[in-house]
Amino acid sequence: MGRRDPRADIIDDDPFKQRPRVARVHARQTNDGTIHFEMNGGASGKINPLLAQFMGLQPNKPAAMHDGRIWHFSDEEKKHLRLATAAFTLALGFMWVGGLGNLLATKNPSSWVIQLLLSMPVMLLAVGPAFLLHEIGHKIIAKKNGCWAEFRADPGGLRFGIILAFFLGFLFMAPGAVMVAGVVTRRQNGHIAVAGPLVNFGLFIIGIPVWGLILGLTGAFDATLPDPDFGYLVGGSLIWQQMLIDAGVFWLGANLVLGLFNMIPWGPLDGAKVKDWNDTAFWVVIGVFGLLVFSWVFTNGEVWNPEDLLNSIADLF
Repeated sequence: MGRRDPRADIIDDDPFKQRPRVARVHARQTNDGTIHFEMNGGASGKINPLLAQFMGLQPNKPAAMHDGRIWHFSDEEKKHLRLATAAFTLALGFMWVGGLGNLLATKNPSSWVIQLLLSMPVMLLAVGPAFLLHEIGHKIIAKKNGCWAEFRADPGGLRFGIILAFFLGFLFMAPGAVMVAGVVTRRQNGHIAVAGPLVNFGLFIIGIPVWGLILGLTGAFDATLPDPDFGYLVGGSLIWQQMLIDAGVFWLGANLVLGLFNMIPWGPLDGAKVKDWNDTAFWVVIGVFGLLVFSWVFTNGEVWNPEDLLNSIADLF
């Protein structure tokens, strides 16, 4: 095959010659502080999306709005939610009965097992919504902003939490998180992150009148209750009043603690994303949670505590 005479390039470009294509990247910053990258170059006018992802850049175009139902859970997501909820409930049960230390110290292991089995539904009722609705809050806002969002459990985090609660009677668990895929601004990312803690605060506020009403109508605080250390089963009688009181108290406490913990501005926690979006919003949210938790925990309940608060509401009924 003959080769083209390079002198021909003087009068006509070689149609077969491959010229380097340089992708041009231009950045601009909007009023909310988000930096947008505009990329062009080459015949298509856009940089390769895989290269853009590798470079840490994203095309400057709005995300396509999610066209499915906002309140939709895939079969895979449901499986992960069930797994995380079950593991979380078991770990809470181990925490409630004091773990292996209390099992070895008791002279009646069967009572430890019974207390574990009875405490698990109480913890599921009280703390389950705080965990589940927190994650669903992230999911809903992410999908509102056009992203794909589904919960995925972390098997390693679940195992660690269960083992820690069993051996030490202390709970620290990372059950999983909502995985989000899509192009969002810094502001939208902040909204997605703050949705979880705001759900917890909403559950705390709603829980005060709801649990106060439940405990008031059932007369749980008016019953003569045995020492809580004896558990929920005393002399063959189920102390359901104590179970209701504990469920209400843990509902309020769990939502406050979970909301405050997630607002810590560190690593993958929500607080880091909220602070990156808006300092004022971050300090307001973490300040409200911090004030409520510290005024309860560090004053030994002298300023306020969930049980006394619910008792005062129950007295109205």
